[in-house]
Order: sequence, then C-alpha cells, then structure tokens
Amino acid sequence: MIEMEINRILGQMRALSGEIQGRPAVQPDGGVQFGELLRQSIDAVSEQQAAATSLADRFESGATDVSVAEVMISMQKASISFQAMTEVRNRLVEAYQQVMNMPI
Repeated sequence: MIEMEINRILGQMRALSGEIQGRPAVQPDGGVQFGELLRQSIDAVSEQQAAATSLADRFESGATDVSVAEVMISMQKASISFQAMTEVRNRLVEAYQQVMNMPI
C-alpha cells in the first residue's frame, strides 16, 4: 500500500518537474535519466518551500493581498512535498543497501 502511494507521489513529482522545466528529461533511446529526474524533483521541492516562505514573510510584513489560508495551504504543500521527497530518499537508500548486500 505504501509503495503504491510512493509511486503516485513520484508520478506527481515527475509531472510537476516537467511543467517547471517545460520538457521531460529523456535519453536518446527514450528512457528517462534518473539523476536528472531526481535533481528536478529536488529543485521543485526547494522552489515550493521558498515560495511558501516568501508568502509567509509577505503576510508577516502586513501585505493585504495575502491571507492566512493561502499561507497555511502553501506551507502544508511544501511540508508534504518535503516529506514525500524524504520518503523517496529513504526508499532509494533501502534499495541500494539491498543491492549491496546481495551475494555475488
């Protein structure tokens, strides 16, 4: 069940990454470059956190065009994105450890 959720989140991160970059990271043979995809996903999470922080700063400084609801939603989206990225990292480390522990 958790694996399905992670796959769904990865799919969403890929879609967001493609939207941000305007193009998917594809190898000449049609495969997706894993390192590039991971970098784009991390950059997207970082940008989302920066946008949420900026929105919170604007609210704290008294900007009238920013509401508490917008700030809270933005902060929650950034938090969920970070948690998803952390879970993906944990799964990658676990997969790496399993591969390294395989007998030759």
